[in-house]
Amino acid sequence: MLKKLFVAAALIAGATLAGTASGNAATAAVSTANVNLRAGPSTAYPAVTVVPAGTPITTFGCVSGYSWCDIAFAGYRGWVAASYIQLVYGGAPVVLTAPVAAAVGIGVVAFNRAYWDQYYTAYPWYGRWAAYPPPRAYGPYPAPRVTSHSRDVTCANGSCTGTSGTTGRYGGSTSQTRTCADGSCSSTRNTEGPYGGSATRTRSCAYGEGCSATRSGVTGGGRTFGGTRSFSRW
Repeated sequence: MLKKLFVAAALIAGATLAGTASGNAATAAVSTANVNLRAGPSTAYPAVTVVPAGTPITTFGCVSGYSWCDIAFAGYRGWVAASYIQLVYGGAPVVLTAPVAAAVGIGVVAFNRAYWDQYYTAYPWYGRWAAYPPPRAYGPYPAPRVTSHSRDVTCANGSCTGTSGTTGRYGGSTSQTRTCADGSCSSTRNTEGPYGGSATRTRSCAYGEGCSATRSGVTGGGRTFGGTRSFSRW
């Protein structure tokens, strides 16, 4: 499946560049899985057909928030969730997200009764427009829960040490260091909550002997906690 997607992405790369050069708003892409083509930007709308995985498609735009996009393939027109759309960006195939859409020039488009009347008059459910959810304004693309993440591993003289750090969108952070050598490992993880809480966990394991872990900290409300446990991993 991955090979099929990469081949399709390679085939659409030239089409994407050509469309940009000519000023065409349509963007070539490919579906990442077998997915329903919907008559509107929601799973509440009826399925027009199924878009097979790896199929080249044309993307005309997305609702604000970039959760659903207006696409066409094989004479069909409808809506697919953006998470099932892959295009070429920076020389590599990537899933369509709000930042990628902005970078490649995929704009925001509207879904309304005029769209319904233009493409679906021949379908048995065409007359039931009022039975489906009314078009709504979609909010901005949600911010990621993690704003930064780093990881590094170094090895020398038979031992390895790994460090990692993460910062959350609300200000919390976690850092961890782990060292392994001669069949044993030890790690320490420190967490700072966005509202004043903190926690520390240390763990050590030795081959054939098992592990011990100690945890301590204080909640944002000032309550302390802690404990130690031992267990076997072999």
